[in-house]
Amino acid sequence: MHQSRPLLLSIAAASFGLLGVALYLQHGLDMLPCPLCVIQRYLFLAIGIAALVGAFISRPKLGAGVALLAALGGLYTAGKHLYVLANPGLSCGIDPVETFLNKIPTATYLPFLFRADGLCEDATAPWFGLSIPQWAFLWFALFTIALVWALIRRSRA
Repeated sequence: MHQSRPLLLSIAAASFGLLGVALYLQHGLDMLPCPLCVIQRYLFLAIGIAALVGAFISRPKLGAGVALLAALGGLYTAGKHLYVLANPGLSCGIDPVETFLNKIPTATYLPFLFRADGLCEDATAPWFGLSIPQWAFLWFALFTIALVWALIRRSRA
């Protein structure tokens, strides 16, 4: 068994769990996702899949590396979302990104998960003390730290 398997499985479970939370917020609390939220969903999914694959292949650092790239993309996207919220004149509302996101096959076939219908400015309502983009940024940061650790720690032979 690879030493990093439990860590990668934990990261995958947390990523998929966060997608479940996103679905609850969307369908249970009627918080429609904006384009930046949907991009973050794709990145959480990418982290989860890469970490899960990495846990079961002979080179787990490959999966951890791909998951790290997705986590860094998530940090950027969540950071941009926070920047949009901090600067009220900006918006990510109905723009070419939303149109593009809503026309790709995953949004067409899985609209309950990947359709962007909300506005970025609507994500300011606190949920357990933080806004949704703040939570996303925190989770992407945690995944980044854990994945860097998985990549730099030495394997026991």
